[in-house]
Amino acid sequence: MIANKPNTINEYIASFPKSTQIVLNQVRSTIQKAAPKAEEKISYGMPAYTFAGMHLVYFAGYKNHIGFYALPSGHHAFTKELSSYKVGKGSVQFPLDSPMPLGLITKMVKFRVKENMVKKAAKAK
Repeated sequence: MIANKPNTINEYIASFPKSTQIVLNQVRSTIQKAAPKAEEKISYGMPAYTFAGMHLVYFAGYKNHIGFYALPSGHHAFTKELSSYKVGKGSVQFPLDSPMPLGLITKMVKFRVKENMVKKAAKAK
């Protein structure tokens, strides 16, 4: 990770080696396409997205992997698809030496968008 906390996602991505920057930009673009109305920001020192006023997903670059955080619910819903990766309660590590599973990331982001919409509708009642 980076020593100084970035203020923007562009600054965050620029702090990594070129090969990692390419992958981080792929992940960013995938999230933006899957959730075009999500807001980007830096939170906990990493790129973060919010939708409907709630956390959506985060991602982060590391030496050997990209961390992707769809919160526990987003990971639980895709347990089978994530079974070949190192996972935590609300995190997954996608190795940099393998192609990024952009289709899976898209599915996870869209799942979280729907989840946030349901939560927002429930709060409105």
